[in-house]
Amino acid sequence: MSYVMVDVESDGPIPGDYSMICFGAVLVETGLARTFYGQLKPISEKWIPDALAVSGFSREETQQFDKPVQTMQAFAEWLKAESDGKPMFISDNNGFDWQFINWYFHHFLGGNPFGFSSTNLGSLYKGMVQDTFKNFKHLRKTRHTHRPVDDAKGNAEALLTMKTEMGLKIRL
Repeated sequence: MSYVMVDVESDGPIPGDYSMICFGAVLVETGLARTFYGQLKPISEKWIPDALAVSGFSREETQQFDKPVQTMQAFAEWLKAESDGKPMFISDNNGFDWQFINWYFHHFLGGNPFGFSSTNLGSLYKGMVQDTFKNFKHLRKTRHTHRPVDDAKGNAEALLTMKTEMGLKIRL
């Protein structure tokens, strides 16, 4: 099993009504060299300007992105090529990121290579330190930029630190 850290940017709060604009993924391993980045053409006429602004793209730019089926197919192929066995989805906000990735995989490809579950990095950290008020974000080395590969790398760095310096028992 391989852990894949994922980060999503969208133009609204839920998939279907709104669109996933781009996402990044990194295989969690030393060096964090294996990454994926996808940009997706909007699937809906609905969008929230403030939500889209987080991604740094204009609506006009997003209209030129790849069709979602192409991007999701490329991501599925990347997961198959890069993962050792079934990939495990992890993100710092899996309630948000997972809903988009899961919906897009099912809607456009008929199934999700990650299966039916995901892991929340923040909850994992809170359990390790036994304090629900603590936050893992100080463990990131890569600056959080809202560019999805950067953000996924920063979160993957935190997970690697949790393993190497804090004793998390995890196979990476």
